[in-house]
Amino acid sequence: MTATRRPAARTHALLAPTCPVRTARPEDAAALAGLSQPFVRSGALRERPVSLYAAHAGDFLVTEAPDGTLDGCVGLCVHPAGPGEDQGPAGVVYNFCVAGRRQGEGVGATLLRVVLARARARSLGTLFTATTGGGGLFLRFGFAPTTARLAPASWTESLDPRRDARILRKALQPPG
Repeated sequence: MTATRRPAARTHALLAPTCPVRTARPEDAAALAGLSQPFVRSGALRERPVSLYAAHAGDFLVTEAPDGTLDGCVGLCVHPAGPGEDQGPAGVVYNFCVAGRRQGEGVGATLLRVVLARARARSLGTLFTATTGGGGLFLRFGFAPTTARLAPASWTESLDPRRDARILRKALQPPG
């Protein structure tokens, strides 16, 4: 009888959490910066000082290995509606990265699932992100390409045009 192979973790990445997620603490700042470095070197992320990670630690969700090493992180920043906008506050998902040793194991899907739940709990109607890559994980979670004019102006103005990032959007709840 031939043994049946189990599908890879990547196939089930959308189904169930694979690792515990917690809110980052200021003392995680150096580890957040370190986790982000490979993505900074590749051009996918811009470099942020450790002090900025410490000041905004509450924006971040992290996963960690049993030894305390961070496996992944994602930030969620809330932008209030601008003048004349009636769609309410929007969220921006940023600095999303997973350690190379954990890519393909569902860590990113777990972080994205939890950040979506956090955004809904905060009654955000829409989430935005910018990616220099294909954005496959975001697309699998219902994000779709959009234009900068639909995103919070304070965020789009901060994007580096040299990075040629693609803006993605996900509606979380109907405007109301």
